[in-house]
Amino acid sequence: MDPTLLDSSFWISCAVILVLLCCSGFFSGSETALTAASRGKLHAMADKGNKGAERALKLKEDNERLIGGILLGNNLANILATSLATAVFTKAFGDSGVALATLVMTALVLIFAEVLPKTYAITNPESASTRAAGLVGMVITVLAPLVAAVRFIVRGVLRPLGVRIEAGANMLSVREEIEGALRMGHSEGAVEKEHRDRLLGALDLNERNVEEIMLHRSKIEMIDAENTPEQVLSQCLQSPHTRLPIFREDRENIIGVIHAKDLLRAMDKVMRGPDASEKALEAFEVTDVAMKPYFIPETTTLDEQMKEFLRRRTHFALVVDEYGALQGLITLEDILEEIVGEITDEFDPDADHPVRKAEDGSFIVDGAMTIRDLNRATEWNLPDEEAITVAGLVIHEAQMIPSIGQCFSFHGFRFEVAGRKDNRLSKLKIRPL
Repeated sequence: MDPTLLDSSFWISCAVILVLLCCSGFFSGSETALTAASRGKLHAMADKGNKGAERALKLKEDNERLIGGILLGNNLANILATSLATAVFTKAFGDSGVALATLVMTALVLIFAEVLPKTYAITNPESASTRAAGLVGMVITVLAPLVAAVRFIVRGVLRPLGVRIEAGANMLSVREEIEGALRMGHSEGAVEKEHRDRLLGALDLNERNVEEIMLHRSKIEMIDAENTPEQVLSQCLQSPHTRLPIFREDRENIIGVIHAKDLLRAMDKVMRGPDASEKALEAFEVTDVAMKPYFIPETTTLDEQMKEFLRRRTHFALVVDEYGALQGLITLEDILEEIVGEITDEFDPDADHPVRKAEDGSFIVDGAMTIRDLNRATEWNLPDEEAITVAGLVIHEAQMIPSIGQCFSFHGFRFEVAGRKDNRLSKLKIRPL
């Protein structure tokens, strides 16, 4: 190497190469930070007055423009640095300078312009993105014409392939991102199963209908409007429920809903009030103190129904189908149980747990248990698109109403009918294959 070549232009060129490598490293780290940064965390930081987080969120609104601007700046810096290094090394070492420049610049770009800044950015993407957002925004603004040209070319190439790109479109919805984070956190031990189930239950309210969790009409306890006051009072006192529907002649003909407290107040007034008499007790009509029944369609989502319960200040609704026929009932407690799990009190009747593990490793399951509740209790993944209950799934897959002792294998599980009442499968024995 000729010492006379080490003049001021050589050192200026080296300084420019160093600056371009720093620019390349900045763009590489910014790309990683801004793409990996969580929108939720950035929103939380922006709400606390962090201006950098606000700028980062604004940049992430159009990911295509953001990535295009950063990559354009990054490639310009790398190409200029490599070209300048090649010229310097060729002047200093002759023809062998090209190969030497390639080796040196590859090492420098790989270590200082790619791996190092990306590693730093990925360790704390939110902090790095807030610091880089301002300068990145300025660069994107300056390179806006070139970025627009690149976007036009990219969309023109992708359009024949059937790919449509919309500004601000996210590959995953917020719900899917949260669900994925919860499941990953649970698998890694950072999120407990109970917390995961509660959060996922809250997220699912808008995806599920009341027919999936309602109490079926065959299990609804009702009061006959023709019963005597003594019979009505005894039934209400013996019932574990505080609200009971009232029917006349036909169980489909619901004419009201009685609250136990309203009934006790009215009966107390008739029996101990100023006008108390045996004649007044005999003339007492339960329908006089009953509330008007509240009917809802079976297609109502749980989220909508919970809002409606809160707006109406009521906890009890009767579910009907498209023809107006009674299908079941749902309460606010039923919806809350989808989030927090089973809610019991001292008035709930004693009952076996709907899932019990047998000695042979199989599970004894109540046929009326919903597939979603079974999946949550056992960490299974049985499909619930075609049926709501476990019994419904077996009937759907078998295309018949099985008899006791019949066995079926599908979805990676063996189902054995362990109990049947009329046409209803009351108990099933399930084990993974």
